[in-house]
Amino acid sequence: MRVPLLLTTLAFATAAHAQWTIQDAHTTASLRGIHSLGNSIAWASGTDGTVLRTEDNGTHWQHCTTPPAAEHLDFRGIQAFDNKTAIIMSSGKGDLSRLYKTTDGCQTWNLILKNSDQDGFWDALIFEDQTTGFLLGDPVHGSFYLSETTNGGKTWSQKHNHALQADASLQGAFAASNTSMSVMRGLASFGSGGVGGAFVYRMAPWSSAQVPLGSKTEASGLFSLALLSTGPGVAVGGDYLKPNDSPRTAAFTTDGGQHWASSTTSPHGYRSAVAYDAPIKTWITVGPNGTDISTDDGRNWRALNPSPTDTPDADKSWNALSLPFVVGPHGRIGLLRNDALAPHK
Repeated sequence: MRVPLLLTTLAFATAAHAQWTIQDAHTTASLRGIHSLGNSIAWASGTDGTVLRTEDNGTHWQHCTTPPAAEHLDFRGIQAFDNKTAIIMSSGKGDLSRLYKTTDGCQTWNLILKNSDQDGFWDALIFEDQTTGFLLGDPVHGSFYLSETTNGGKTWSQKHNHALQADASLQGAFAASNTSMSVMRGLASFGSGGVGGAFVYRMAPWSSAQVPLGSKTEASGLFSLALLSTGPGVAVGGDYLKPNDSPRTAAFTTDGGQHWASSTTSPHGYRSAVAYDAPIKTWITVGPNGTDISTDDGRNWRALNPSPTDTPDADKSWNALSLPFVVGPHGRIGLLRNDALAPHK
C-alpha cells in the first residue's frame, strides 16, 4: 500500500530527554529506506531515484548514481551487505516495483527483478544474511506476494500457501518504512492492515494471527514488525490519516508472534517503524509526531522528547528506523545520541 506523507506536531508532558542529532544529506527526497550495518556504514533511499551512502556515521552522505531508468522511482526499501554492496526496492503499481543491486559502492546498478504483475505493489525487502532474503507485496490473484532468494538476489522463488490467501479489498501490507516484515532462521513473518484488520503471517508452520492495531480502515493496521529469537516481539502502527490518535498503535507478543496483546500504555500516535536496542534492552518507535521507547518489551511506552539543547522538532517527522539512524521527509536524517536510550537515574 502507498502511504502519503503526513507532518504533524504534538507535545508530551511525560518524557525522557536526549534525542536525535540532525544530519544534512543535501537532498530534499522523502526517505523511507534506511539500513545501518554498524562500523559507521549506512545506506538510505527515497523518492526520485535517490540512494545515499555513508562510511563515517553520517558526517558525510554520498549521493549515489541513479539506477537505470529510475529517476522517478520511489525507493522504499534498501538492504546493504557491506560498504560496496546493496539491493534497493522501489514501490509502485506494476513494473514500478523493481529491485536493483550494486557491488561497486553504488557507482553502477543492475536491474535484478521487475514486477511482472500489473496489479502488484511491493512493500518490503529484507535479508537475514548475504544470501537469504524475502520480498513482500500486496495481495494479487487472492494471495499475498512473498518471494525468497537464497543466492543474494540472483534468482527469486515465489511462495505459495493457503495461509497467504487474502482479499486485496480487505488486506494489504504497508510500504511505510520497509519494516513490515521480519526474518529469523530463514523464516519470514510479515504484518498487514486494512478494513479486514491487522494480522501477522508466519512461516513454518504457516499461520496467521490477528493483532490489535488500527481501526479496521484502509489506512490503518500494522506498519512495522520486529521479532526476537527469544520470543518477545513488538508491532506498531495505527491509522496514518489520524497520526495523533494513540489507541491501538502498539502491540506485543511473548511467543514469537503466535498471540498478540495491546500495549497498556501506547505510543503517542501513529508509528511507522520500530527497532530493538539489544545492549540496553530498549525498544524505540518513531512516527510523524514523535518518538517513544519501551523497556518492558512493548507493554508500556513513554515519549522520548528533545533535550533543551535540541531543536524543538528533533523527535518528529520520521518515517523509518535502523539504529542508530532514522530518516524522514525532505531529506531528513537523524543519528541517535549515545546516551539517548541509557537508563535514567
